[in-house]
Amino acid sequence: MSGTAAASSAVDGLTGLTGLLAHLIGSAGEVGVGLLTFAETVVPPIPSEVVLPLAGFLAQQGRLVLAWVLVASTLGSLAGAWVFYGLGAALGLDRSIRLLSRVPLLDREDLVTASQWFGRHGAGSVFFGRFVPGVRSLISLPAGAQRMNPLTFTLGTAAGSAIWNSALVGAGYALGTQWATVGSWASTASNVVLVVLVVVALLLLVRRSRRRRAGRVAGGGAGASGEQV
Repeated sequence: MSGTAAASSAVDGLTGLTGLLAHLIGSAGEVGVGLLTFAETVVPPIPSEVVLPLAGFLAQQGRLVLAWVLVASTLGSLAGAWVFYGLGAALGLDRSIRLLSRVPLLDREDLVTASQWFGRHGAGSVFFGRFVPGVRSLISLPAGAQRMNPLTFTLGTAAGSAIWNSALVGAGYALGTQWATVGSWASTASNVVLVVLVVVALLLLVRRSRRRRAGRVAGGGAGASGEQV
């Protein structure tokens, strides 16, 4: 069996949501990849861990162009992020959370988590948040509510999306017919990134606390010296 025939067999044998996604990508090509990454960003339960490795596999089989897959997926992610940014800017954070929490596929806790992330990490969160489950899509909402600089938002979101999407597409491309195993790898990678970011945040908090404590001690010492004089 030729490589193309094997690819068709592997894709045509899929069922359920994965089969539907594979059919859409096969029919719409790179545009379908862009549309699905847009939908995945706006409706998080659509799994990018399935869409992008599958697209990478199809690119490896010659049915898609790898470069255009990467471009389309990044543009789709960015467009989806701008939907949440615009909503946050138009309605404000509290009203946006109340509205979106009524959507069956969106969890209020995820919305609050994304808001807290942005509050703690600021502008950098739109980049690093792309690697964190539960934050990846929704971080744009508080960014919009806080009227983050649009250019900074666009560059941070595009860069983070490009890296994450390239990793998933590249893994599917490299693994070939074993692309389905990428989902577990992506979940582990996301958790590792989350742990690293939490550790870094804690270290920064400890460092800031020590600086403040040292400043108070130094100020107290200066005051005591002044009294003696």
